[in-house]
Amino acid sequence: MTGSTLTRPSTLGLIGRVGLIAIATVALSACGGRGRPKADLAASKITTIGVNSYLWRASLEALSFMPLLQTDSNGGVIVTDWYANPNNPNERMKVSVAILDQDLRADALRVAASRQVMQDGVWAEAPVQAATVQKLEDVILTRARDLRRQASAAK
Repeated sequence: MTGSTLTRPSTLGLIGRVGLIAIATVALSACGGRGRPKADLAASKITTIGVNSYLWRASLEALSFMPLLQTDSNGGVIVTDWYANPNNPNERMKVSVAILDQDLRADALRVAASRQVMQDGVWAEAPVQAATVQKLEDVILTRARDLRRQASAAK
């Protein structure tokens, strides 16, 4: 996966990234309201997965609009396949998330993204704005905290 770099985005690239963030936000907003089993705060440590369950669930929800290529709940790794926004089919993104700890902390989450643009009929690597990766991390962390709050209130 390529690292995040800051560049001046083209208008088309900016629209694609804004669309990706908007889709992630809409996907997250549709997740509330369902009756779920009551959870315990300690459930994040007493699970069959090897990482924080709130971060895991929040990551899956945030990436639910993208096709998943690999998930490993013991290792805390999620890798998506390439996703092209239907409104911008000449740009595609691929995301990987690594959950590094059983505690719900910002430094327990690593997000990386790759971006490609269509140039002369061939996919070419393109830089990903650091703000795009940061926004996705923020979405995941916010949702994980919400899940933990909901579990606490259910007690």
